[in-house]
Amino acid sequence: MDVEKVIAEIERLERIFSAPDIRPLTSSDISAANRRHDQNLANSPWFQLWQRYGLCCRTEAPSLELGKTER
Repeated sequence: MDVEKVIAEIERLERIFSAPDIRPLTSSDISAANRRHDQNLANSPWFQLWQRYGLCCRTEAPSLELGKTER
């Protein structure tokens, strides 16, 4: 095993993964980001009010979920 070769390969992979992703976002990317955002803020009282009363700036159709406290 050539240590210098392994180090060079690791450095090459680090450069590849440090480059920004320039692909445009798809609708599924945005939906996934919105889901993660909702899960991260699920315990926030302000976010719960936002969810309950449907104040939203997203392009998705609003949905009214009566009786549900968690998503």
